[in-house]
Amino acid sequence: MKTLVVFYSRSGTTKRVAQEVAKALNADIDELIDKKSRKGILGFLRAGYDATRGKTTEIEFEKDPYDYDLVIVGTPIWNGRVTPAIRTYLLRNREKIKNAAFFSTCAGRPGKCLEQMEELWGKKPILRKVLIRKRLDEGTEELAEELKKFVIIS
Repeated sequence: MKTLVVFYSRSGTTKRVAQEVAKALNADIDELIDKKSRKGILGFLRAGYDATRGKTTEIEFEKDPYDYDLVIVGTPIWNGRVTPAIRTYLLRNREKIKNAAFFSTCAGRPGKCLEQMEELWGKKPILRKVLIRKRLDEGTEELAEELKKFVIIS
């Protein structure tokens, strides 16, 4: 099964999880680049505002999700919601993604992020998982093990 891990990460936490999952599954990886600056305190505040308002953003990515049997999508949770970069990706590629799994990272309040991702894609993913920062290593291992049930690793 050809697998892709797609993620957006502002601080690097979600990137770390995505890299570990891709390695465990022998999957390709693709980092979404948000063209809007999310750096510093103003970027942080703008990020939460944009997520709360359900905004999209201009993004860059390299791999076509149509070429994969499973796309694993990872995002941080901003104000209990999905990031604009992942919102944009799912809306733009909803017809190209055959099967999906979603994960999100947060400091403690998961909100409705995973439900929003499912609504944006328009189908039920094979797996949805929230990883809490204080249990990140354990959560990453659990996520990889759960996904291995669906992926034939070559």
